Amino acid sequence: MATTGDNQNGRHQEVGHKSLLQSDALYQYILETSVYPREPEAMKELREVTAKHPWNLMTTSADEGQFLNMLLKLINAKNTMEIGVYTGYSLLATALALPHDGKILAMDINRENFEIGLPVIEKAGVAHKIDFREGPALPVLDLMIEDPKNHGSFDFIFVDADKDNYINYHKRIIELVKVGGLIGYDNTLWSGSVVAPADAPLRKYIRYYRDFVLELNKALAADPRIEICQLPIGDGITLCRRIS
Repeated sequence: MATTGDNQNGRHQEVGHKSLLQSDALYQYILETSVYPREPEAMKELREVTAKHPWNLMTTSADEGQFLNMLLKLINAKNTMEIGVYTGYSLLATALALPHDGKILAMDINRENFEIGLPVIEKAGVAHKIDFREGPALPVLDLMIEDPKNHGSFDFIFVDADKDNYINYHKRIIELVKVGGLIGYDNTLWSGSVVAPADAPLRKYIRYYRDFVLELNKALAADPRIEICQLPIGDGITLCRRIS
């Protein structure tokens, strides 16, 4: 399933591979040394199930799943939100990290994809933590903001969805995450295209969403309500800690 080597003719074929490391062999070393040996059995099973799906590139990479799982434990998260679920690999990483009474509001426009991973999530004994909502997230967020009780009620919010709405999500979820809580935006380096020349040959969807990712990165860097840290894990993840 995976290939090694760092030549440009044979990029890494690992499912969910979005690593920005120049050497594929180095990425494989990280996976085989630190990620796969400690990957929970349920996450391994879901990763393998997702590998058979034609859109498997959409999944969270295994190293990023490991990172999210540890991060949630470090901040003692209990009430979380996920916008963009796909088959649920990052959702499962979150659910396994939360305490038994932890909660995840999970939103995606495609329930069919979520149901691919649901049997694995149920077998892992964490399905009770998940409140899945099918449909666009923005109307749900707007309704939540109308109720003051929801303001500052989330410990962690993870966004891995339509890049053209990332700014719109940020305008809303900044009100819903608590002061001291975290927001994680996935794909903020967008296959490295954020530094590609204007005339660079890019895949159509990469080129289309690149400007939206650039807009988000600029807005986050200028937002005084948050502290930020952009990490080259997976396809780039930017963590935002709300400070006001």
